[in-house]
Amino acid sequence: MTVLVLGGTAEARELAAELHARGIGVVSSLAGRVSAPRLPEGEVRIGGFGGPHGFAAWLADQRITAVVDATHPFAERISASAVTACRLAGKPLLRLERPGWEQGPGDDWHWVADLGEAARVAPALGRRIFLTSGRQGLAAFAHLAEPWFLVRCVDPPSPPLPPKAEVVLARGPYTIASELSLLCEHGIDVLVTKDSGGAHTSAKLTACRDLGIPVVLVRRPDRGGAASVATVPAALRWVLGIR
Repeated sequence: MTVLVLGGTAEARELAAELHARGIGVVSSLAGRVSAPRLPEGEVRIGGFGGPHGFAAWLADQRITAVVDATHPFAERISASAVTACRLAGKPLLRLERPGWEQGPGDDWHWVADLGEAARVAPALGRRIFLTSGRQGLAAFAHLAEPWFLVRCVDPPSPPLPPKAEVVLARGPYTIASELSLLCEHGIDVLVTKDSGGAHTSAKLTACRDLGIPVVLVRRPDRGGAASVATVPAALRWVLGIR
């Protein structure tokens, strides 16, 4: 059998490693949006499929047995394409998605539906904004002339950016100590991020709690059309059950 893992996350790399160690053929597909991605074990392909119909044709041509969508919780387009492609090709599909973050005592969280709403809410909470919502969503904040932004992303962002912005390039995981230092060094008084979940980037939330900094959190999009699990062991059991 050969399993296609739609990847780009730590969970996708972990699942690919587990499958590869068991002698199961695995192809990991990466979108190619990061210049130097962390490559998983097994075969790797980079780039799109040409829409759902092209995706379905590729699944048939490559004789893929099953698909595990382990993309980022906000990678809506490829997940929707996977649902349609697997239906067209008659392939089983599983969604592997880590749980979202849960608000705890001392957290000052403000939930929003999207980055547009985040851009409306954040300036009312602070004037020095830490943006960790990804480089592709920065246009939502480009019209804000008054606040100052610290923008953190893996690769250099493309315009438009907010007029008052400093960009820092970094890749997680991050520590609480380093996040506390960064927030204090730049005088951050509000954080904007997406509910990505996981431990790799959660230290910023703990740091904000410790400093009493409000957090604007973008809710995850609604994902339908595929069975879903929250852990790599559960995804592995699903794959092994197909054999």
